[in-house]
Amino acid sequence: MKPFHVELGEVTPHNIKQLKRLNQVIFPVSYNDKFYNDVLEVGELARLAYFNDIVVGAVCCRVDMADGQKRLYIMTLGCLARYRRLGIGTKMLNHVLNICHKDGTFDNIFLHVQVSNESAMRFYHKFGFENPQKWKI
Repeated sequence: MKPFHVELGEVTPHNIKQLKRLNQVIFPVSYNDKFYNDVLEVGELARLAYFNDIVVGAVCCRVDMADGQKRLYIMTLGCLARYRRLGIGTKMLNHVLNICHKDGTFDNIFLHVQVSNESAMRFYHKFGFENPQKWKI
């Protein structure tokens, strides 16, 4: 297998259409304009994943306050099927986990996963996420 390079890059107004297209292909739901406008405001909590300079995945998060707790919500984390199992999802999730660790003020991290998506459930479980209804650590 040829060596490959994976890196994460900013989501900007110039590449937001790439994020929209990725999400259309990866996820069974469609996201509205507010979602994409919000993504442009979250800075390092939204990243595109590049495999040898090709956009193949993305992670988008937001900070939530609920019941006096500061929580990070992973709204989307996905990679094109052809590029899965190459460490791209792990790189994106580690990016988010590192932000939370450096910040030090998050009470938990949560996300939603379709219960029929067994590979995604295994992926998150590997990182210590529990409770399939809320998937939080």
